[in-house]
Amino acid sequence: MLFSMSGFLLASELSLTAPSLDKVGFGSWLTNSVFVAVLMVIIVVAFARSATRHMAMVPMGSQNLFEALVEQLYDLIETIVGKRMTPRCFSLLATIFIFILASNWFGLLPGVGTIGWGTETSAGFHVETPLLRPCTADVNMTLAMALFFMVMWMFWTWQEVGLWGFLKHTFGPQGGAKGFALVFMAVIFFLVGIIEMISISFRPVSLSLRLFGNTLAGETLLDTMIGLGQLLHMPEWMSGIVAVTVPLPFYFFELLVGLIQASVFMLLCAAYLRLSTSHGDEE
Repeated sequence: MLFSMSGFLLASELSLTAPSLDKVGFGSWLTNSVFVAVLMVIIVVAFARSATRHMAMVPMGSQNLFEALVEQLYDLIETIVGKRMTPRCFSLLATIFIFILASNWFGLLPGVGTIGWGTETSAGFHVETPLLRPCTADVNMTLAMALFFMVMWMFWTWQEVGLWGFLKHTFGPQGGAKGFALVFMAVIFFLVGIIEMISISFRPVSLSLRLFGNTLAGETLLDTMIGLGQLLHMPEWMSGIVAVTVPLPFYFFELLVGLIQASVFMLLCAAYLRLSTSHGDEE
């Protein structure tokens, strides 16, 4: 285990698959991304419990921050899914947003990807199996979140409109046509319904790969900027300066990207839910 400038400079590039931490004695099932996911859950739950342990009429400190976050998320979700569905889905959508945001920003902390096991080289210690890895940079984690949401989406949709209502909304002709026009529109909307079902089946893939790809690309970009001095064969002292100064603008950019990706994932989930649970007589 090493946390030094040499280890910081020689961190390995983020791999597509998360390596297991079997060296710590937990078996091959525990990967560094799963370890970080558990750590994120503990941190978020601990913060929520700490902020709401002693509730006050005039919120201050962590309670004020937590209440502001919850209120903003609730108002945002309500504008998309409507007042009827918000009490049911808010807890899941808000949890998704907070978990993804915390995981994305955690990946920018010093030590993530630079503390772990490796080999000693002539240039310094090279980390080959990092202890910490952003869990949203693991496609298994993002796909699991997307699939879990789709299961809940199906449950809420059938609970709200029923199976027949869902099929009617997806395949049924719209517009009140009659006669030959009704038959023609029925064929058109049936074909459109098939395309819509294919689109629905691809939603977990698009949700998971979008988040995974952006996080992995951001980590790879930061790793490249940190090791830019070595790639250009600069002197050791200059490589150290480059490793600290050059990535700084990209760190601020990744802070924004982490927020955007958490928002996009949550908003798309809310939009999918709105499309399948909205009623024609609603305003």
